[in-house]
Amino acid sequence: MTMTADQTDPFAANGLPVLIGSVPLNSHRQALDWIFETTPEIPLWPQLPVNPREQMLPQFAEGLPCIVEEQPESPEGRIYYDISRPGFAEEQLAFYEEYLAVTADYEKLDGSRFQTGKERAAGLYLLADRLREQTGLAAVKGQVTGPFTMLTGIKDLQGRAGYYDETIRDMVIKGVAMTAAWQTRFLTAKSGKPVLLFIDEPALAGLGSSAFISVTTEEIGGMINEVAEAVHLAGGLVGIHVCANTDWGLLLNSTIDILSFDAYGFFDRVALLQDEIAAFLERGGIIAWGGVPTSRAEDINAETSESLVRLW
Repeated sequence: MTMTADQTDPFAANGLPVLIGSVPLNSHRQALDWIFETTPEIPLWPQLPVNPREQMLPQFAEGLPCIVEEQPESPEGRIYYDISRPGFAEEQLAFYEEYLAVTADYEKLDGSRFQTGKERAAGLYLLADRLREQTGLAAVKGQVTGPFTMLTGIKDLQGRAGYYDETIRDMVIKGVAMTAAWQTRFLTAKSGKPVLLFIDEPALAGLGSSAFISVTTEEIGGMINEVAEAVHLAGGLVGIHVCANTDWGLLLNSTIDILSFDAYGFFDRVALLQDEIAAFLERGGIIAWGGVPTSRAEDINAETSESLVRLW
């Protein structure tokens, strides 16, 4: 069992199922109906990538003055970093002033630039409305795009990842951290249950590749822990999800509470880290086992619920 900072009831995983936020539908209400039918104990809010503003990178770009969005409601829209444009210095100052204000008093997160708007997360607000009438909840799950994915997925006008600019990097990490803290408080207030706030970091699958040869594990661990600390202070538990292989030891040694990984595809890689796993579990960590294949069409078509149970 794991306690949240502001909850009197502990969260016990008990083998309950939990989903990833992205859903291949075009109706938030339909997605929520499906979520409550399949995972009623730990519902989450659906992200619909069919909506350009709900795609992984634009969805949490709101309030970050280092990011420019062109035609954000169009599939042909563009998103990029630009800190050379006129007025950026003033916007940067305003960002840090607001950041200092909300870190001093988390109640000020409501209505701040760190609050995710309905046009980018309609499913979040629909979930909040549904939570009022739900019984039997064990927890509620939320999610944000992680800082490393934001910093490597969005480039500047020269094609350089934002990760390599210290100004951009610091703003994005702090922005993601405060957005995660706001969402944690929002879902806690609406549900009265433990909130599991997941950091989605698909880009961490590239660690160790030539594309990220200058990226250090210390830097990655630092940014993950900064987001985790913000969520913990907001009263939530922190999970992280990486959809492919990565440096699992780095994540197990971070301050996250839940590690979500593709057990179907990468169980053998994680199983090598017996000491790290034991230490993670000993301190109250939870492992979320991704037992359903999602990557290769042949695996998806070949497996059934019965065959997956046999694998387990």
